[in-house]
Amino acid sequence: MPADPTPIIRAARQRHELTRAKAVKALRELDRTGTPITFELVARIAGVSRSWLYMQPDIRTDISRLRDTTRRASAPSIPVTQRATAESLRRRLEATHERIRQLAEENQRLRRQLAQALGDSRAARTSGPPNQPGHASTTIEPY
Repeated sequence: MPADPTPIIRAARQRHELTRAKAVKALRELDRTGTPITFELVARIAGVSRSWLYMQPDIRTDISRLRDTTRRASAPSIPVTQRATAESLRRRLEATHERIRQLAEENQRLRRQLAQALGDSRAARTSGPPNQPGHASTTIEPY
């Protein structure tokens, strides 16, 4: 009568899960550091074979996706967890537009103040010496 295969099956499953965990950990670490990802590098760090990685559909998909992402980037890859979302970029753009609008308004106000101050200065020079009564100095306000 054959021996009970349950302990052997259980050990094989545990070994498989441990191997998967090492591969996923290696992949996450490479992505976190922004290192260009390849099957060879993941296999070497995880201590598994490249052929084993290719036989794991979810891990193979993740490696291919991250490898393609790092190949397209000319600068060092930014880890997935630190990449900007479309929404965050949209909000930054809106904030930038608002700041530009504020600066344009401030610029217009300062130009009006400068024109007024130059006009007052010219009027004071043409109306008499600065020491005479009625001569007023003009201060340009910051806001």
